[in-house]
Amino acid sequence: MLVVLMVGLLSLTADGGEPLFFDVNDAGPSAANVPAVKPWKVVPLDPNYGGQWVVAADLNADGRVEFVACENHNVGDVHYTSTAVAHDLDGAVLWRWGDPDIGRKPWHHDVACQTHDWDGDGKPEVILATKGAIVELDGRTGHERRRIQISKDATDCIAFADLAGRGRPTDVLVKDRYHNIYAYAYSGKLLWHATDPGGYLTAHQPRPIDLDGDGRDEIAAGYAMLNADGSIRWTFKSTKVDQNRGHLDCLRLVRRGNNPKDVRLILTFCGANGIAMVDGNGTVIWERTGSHFESIDLGRVIAERPGPQILVDIDHQPPGKGPLWLLDENGALLGRINTNYARHHHLLDWTGDGLDEIFNADSGAIYDGRGRRITTLVALPTVDGSERSILVGDFTGDGVPDVALVTTTALSIFRNENGAKPTHPINLGTELNVTLY
Repeated sequence: MLVVLMVGLLSLTADGGEPLFFDVNDAGPSAANVPAVKPWKVVPLDPNYGGQWVVAADLNADGRVEFVACENHNVGDVHYTSTAVAHDLDGAVLWRWGDPDIGRKPWHHDVACQTHDWDGDGKPEVILATKGAIVELDGRTGHERRRIQISKDATDCIAFADLAGRGRPTDVLVKDRYHNIYAYAYSGKLLWHATDPGGYLTAHQPRPIDLDGDGRDEIAAGYAMLNADGSIRWTFKSTKVDQNRGHLDCLRLVRRGNNPKDVRLILTFCGANGIAMVDGNGTVIWERTGSHFESIDLGRVIAERPGPQILVDIDHQPPGKGPLWLLDENGALLGRINTNYARHHHLLDWTGDGLDEIFNADSGAIYDGRGRRITTLVALPTVDGSERSILVGDFTGDGVPDVALVTTTALSIFRNENGAKPTHPINLGTELNVTLY
């Protein structure tokens, strides 16, 4: 009886909007008693070719990570990758590609450049979308291996998927902003083209997810989920907001299942100001509305609450009003931290206790499961009013995810000395299909 009453009380409290575990204001400088951690490495980015979009992999098979930084050319929110430069951990330049005279270093969106072993030879390539073409670069040398001609505006981002069930992502997705998505095979053959999927704008990045376990990826294209052949599988319908006010910002897989109805996906809505949990058939489980929820991280911060937990920022706020919300998979508000700026964040086990800490890129703050700042990562300052972003991956070679705080001029890399190795081994560098959202 006591357990039943407690669950009911928690549900009532969550519905009332007050966090169950912590509500913290940390919009100012770090307290004097909070430990400060200096970078393990600082990698300066090439002043002519480098930009804030960064991906990482072992490009030259030396057992160490390399970083690829990019600029992008932008006119009227239509953009393409204009430079790429590869750096090693010591900051040396391995190669440069592109035109350094036409791009910009800051970003406000995904930039179309990824690292991926596209041909399956065990060596990562650098694949980017420049004006009218997908370009494949040799990861070791930066030499251009080939170009695939695409629609001139389909250069908003790039992502890889397994549409044919080959066991590895050999198909590539590109899109414009925000109407058309194109799927190409490794050969360069156009597989399909979708326009305004489900009658709505596209998301920022198509998200490949195998919902039914058949080995072929479905594609979260926005509010519509596409089958591997590009046909509509289902379209999300909000019960509370007008989805025509904007587009889908972020979609993440919260929980896998033996069939789609057991799958859980979390979505945020740009313009429509909402966040929702749906199953693998697109059926709404719950919704919260009224704020511009943006990017999502998944992990487990609070030990007392079982299951996956959701970290989401609320964007389009004035300085000093940057909320980070922590929700459970039922939508209950577990914690809230007000920061100076919350747009870029991550969840990662930093202390080795098996739980994730909350990272805020703007301040370098690391928070524990009670919302307390336990550490500050001291990164190089931003310049020209640009933002500081966060990159996570194994950068030291020990199999544990590390953290890099990124500006338009440098990466400040912080070694994760206490975190445990993930259950599934990770490669050097960043994950497949890096995205800002």
